[in-house]
Amino acid sequence: TPNKKGFDHFFGYLNQHIAHFYYPEYLWENDKKVFLKDNENGKKGTYSQDIIFKKSLEFLKNNKDKPFFLYLPFQIPHAEMAVPEDSLNEYKGKFPEKPFQYDPKNSAGYHGQKYPNAAYAAMITRMDKQIGELFKKLKEYGIDKDTIVFFSSDNGPSDEGGNSTKFFDSGGPLRGEKRSFYEGAIRVPMIVRYPGKIEPGLISAHPWAFWDFMPTAAEIAGAEAPKGIDGMSMVKALKGMPQKDHKYLYWEFENNHIFKQAVRIGRWKAIRNDVDKPIQVYDLEADLGEKTDIAAKYPDVVSETKKIFKEAHVENKNWPMRIVLKGTPK
Repeated sequence: TPNKKGFDHFFGYLNQHIAHFYYPEYLWENDKKVFLKDNENGKKGTYSQDIIFKKSLEFLKNNKDKPFFLYLPFQIPHAEMAVPEDSLNEYKGKFPEKPFQYDPKNSAGYHGQKYPNAAYAAMITRMDKQIGELFKKLKEYGIDKDTIVFFSSDNGPSDEGGNSTKFFDSGGPLRGEKRSFYEGAIRVPMIVRYPGKIEPGLISAHPWAFWDFMPTAAEIAGAEAPKGIDGMSMVKALKGMPQKDHKYLYWEFENNHIFKQAVRIGRWKAIRNDVDKPIQVYDLEADLGEKTDIAAKYPDVVSETKKIFKEAHVENKNWPMRIVLKGTPK
């Protein structure tokens, strides 16, 4: 449980599968189950997003007079597309809709939904209102000028659950969706409010990743980040100052015995969609939408990519990638 790994208090899910659904029979408070009686036997009384958010406001109230760190991972928007009627009614009938057909083989247990686009918009609106409520509390407690807020997403868009990423233009000019390694899947917004330190409206194109958050937060807090990690502090980038670049950013992902790898080296982006697939290369400065594979034109980038794919992968007994890698050289 998180409270045994550095957090003083935890409330939420401890099971990734159950966390895909918003009306669970119980949640966890530290190491104790909190049963939600009005969700028993499939009933939909307590929307988990709401009770988790309520607990976050309680934490804020209890810690407003001292330094605190609040990690608030919103569940929404996510498949399945389910939201209370008061939110759904704001958008019902306003969008073209194709009802989501439940397929026991491919729907991950998600229920059918008559209004997936409306539900998707409603979930975002509900989250947005809660974020607004959070900021109101920061002002009410007189700490909004002393509180740094980071907001980001864990991945790019997906049409799982029936909402239409095409209708919403969710990825904009970016190619790909969740579970790919194209920019539409892994390039997400990071919005930071740092009163007195970040100029409002400042935009930075400096690429960084979630593993940079801890050393960034550590520097802001005046703490020392652990040694031997891949992340680096991005405080200078936040302030609009020249920032040291990563040598590269590396991703890997195994799904259904397909092992994908990607690397970002400055302007270059290289992707291999399985170990026996060719390496694709894109120039993100000239081709943000990754429309033109220029690997044949830049064999030196392909060669460098192969080296990184080999050196950046780390074996782990819990993730035996050697099987997945189909006999690739050690």
